[in-house]
Amino acid sequence: MENAKCLSPDAYFGEYVFNEAVMKSRLSKTAFKVLKATIHAGVPLDSSVADEVASVMKEWALEKGATHFTHWFQPMTNITAEKHDAFISPTADGKVILEFSGKELIKGEPDASSFPSGGLRETAAARGYTAWDCTSPAFVKESTLYIPTAFFSYTGEILDKKAPLLRSVEALNREALRVLRALGNCTSEKVTATVGPEQEYFLINRELYEKRLDLMLTGRTLFGARPPKGQELEDQYFGRLRLKISAFMRELDTELWKLGITAKTKHNEVAPAQHELAIIFDPANIAADHNLLVMEMMKRVAKKHGLVALLHEKPFSGVNGSGKHINWSMATDDGINLLDPGPEPSENMTFLVFLAAVIKAVDKYAELLRLSVASTGNDHRLGANEAPPAIVSIFVGEELQAIIDSIVSGKPYAGPGRVKTNLGVATLPIITEDSTDRNRTSPFAFTGNKFEFRMCGSSNNIAEPCFTLNTIVAMVLSEIAGELEKASDKKAEAKRLVKELITSHQRVIFNGNNYTQEWVEEAARRGLPNISNTVLAIKELLTEKSREVFTRMKVLNEKEIESRYEILLENYAKTINIEAMTFIDMANRQLLPAALGYAARLADIAEKTGSAAAESRLARVTALADEMGEKLCELERAVAACEHKNAYSTALYYRENVVKAMEALRAAVDAVEPLVPADMWPVPVYSDLLFRV
Repeated sequence: MENAKCLSPDAYFGEYVFNEAVMKSRLSKTAFKVLKATIHAGVPLDSSVADEVASVMKEWALEKGATHFTHWFQPMTNITAEKHDAFISPTADGKVILEFSGKELIKGEPDASSFPSGGLRETAAARGYTAWDCTSPAFVKESTLYIPTAFFSYTGEILDKKAPLLRSVEALNREALRVLRALGNCTSEKVTATVGPEQEYFLINRELYEKRLDLMLTGRTLFGARPPKGQELEDQYFGRLRLKISAFMRELDTELWKLGITAKTKHNEVAPAQHELAIIFDPANIAADHNLLVMEMMKRVAKKHGLVALLHEKPFSGVNGSGKHINWSMATDDGINLLDPGPEPSENMTFLVFLAAVIKAVDKYAELLRLSVASTGNDHRLGANEAPPAIVSIFVGEELQAIIDSIVSGKPYAGPGRVKTNLGVATLPIITEDSTDRNRTSPFAFTGNKFEFRMCGSSNNIAEPCFTLNTIVAMVLSEIAGELEKASDKKAEAKRLVKELITSHQRVIFNGNNYTQEWVEEAARRGLPNISNTVLAIKELLTEKSREVFTRMKVLNEKEIESRYEILLENYAKTINIEAMTFIDMANRQLLPAALGYAARLADIAEKTGSAAAESRLARVTALADEMGEKLCELERAVAACEHKNAYSTALYYRENVVKAMEALRAAVDAVEPLVPADMWPVPVYSDLLFRV
């Protein structure tokens, strides 16, 4: 690929992906037909073709420079996992041969004891399995054949984020087809959840990054006074790309295109040093794999350019954090977007039924959607003046709102006219305005033919919000299908159901500014949940409503739900503990000594010169250093006092005590930082990190 930059992207797009075109050209007709039936129709994989597929896959991978293979999976660690094995087997004469069997392709056996299991596995009970997900293409990267897999325990329970997504995809397909059949659609054979994620991230100088232990260990700055300039001039958004950033983005695009990832949009985001990359729609499970590769590739390519890609939701206080907008829809195998209103949305009964299903699902299971994006990082972002609040609501826009109003009231629908304009400039083209505006403050916004779920954090695995969204919509579609299937007049029943569902759940629709205090108060009057932090969100997983939707749709069983509850709480407490210990380490070894050192210098100056300015500053710095020392001791005591009785009480303790103590120490550090000379402050400050790329 040395000449890739001289070629059009289509010359190498997907070159390192074992996609359907490669399979068709290399497999026998019989094997290709069997594998295609599994991928597209959900037919169980016939193991008799596994050896042929494995042999062909190995030969293709060797041609691409691979020497090893790995089962690539997504344990409950928020990162991916991989164990590499070479394509070699010993022979009796002391030589080796290159082998890769169908058994090795289909199943792997990694140690499951050291991955989070929430009590499903013990250290002494180590066996786990990875199972090939043939619906997501294998690929070659860094001399290794990567095989996407699901990860599960010897006892049969899932231990990852991929398997629930695959189960939810099947559930949504099953229930959506039931509804389509009841509505008279006999041609569509499959319904797929389609997802297009937008990834926000920061790029900073690697040399500066390596001087900040907090960034290296936690992904965010635990302290830092605001710089003289932030984002207030609004000159970063869509601004000209710096040459170094442009070079990074160009190489990132190339590397992603090689892997068949449709990286399409790139631009500067709102905050200094913040950027965004968006990829085109894929089926949900492939989109999840691709987004994980995007995040990994960002970090790898950034390192080559002397940069670091920060994926934490809030790496810097005082400027916008990073989210990951999930554009979600449902499409049939014969090209129907079920959330496309069409030219006459008020008469499009299929669209209205699926719209009503989404509205009910989001309203009834708002707590689960909130949980699906909950994390320590996202707690810093949700509700700030940059991201949707923790209140889940739906934006539908002017046209859909008018349709909804007519359905609820029973009055005729009068569609809004489409305005056409060239702004009064003859040389400009005439533009037809969209039927509705965008609402960037809404957590769940309809954007023409899809919904944009804007609450997801930038570091999150999108598998979680995707499988949650798929599951809750599948549940409501199942209820709708049950009513339609037993109705004699299905058209009349569909109209009745649409009116009933929208009337009962329209409280979740809000088209205004979600950032205002007025909306918080209005949402409370409507009875909408406002779950302010991750610990409270995790608690919702064990409610009867949550258990029912996951178990009925066969996405998670009771043991898997309970294990996830334990894992999420443990992860929260451990993350906060790492942040606290990092802060304690930096304060003890760098920050407090710097403040005291400057105080000593000021005392010497005051003594030698009698300067009033030196004495005044000495008093201020000494007082702030004393406060820093006091708050440091309070944080140390808070961490030491945790009793670790159970996962929930531990997580809640960290939330209510350790986080509070960290915020108090930060306030003291941030107050003293602007007073200490640059040559005495031991770490790069925000001005360096955000503007010295």
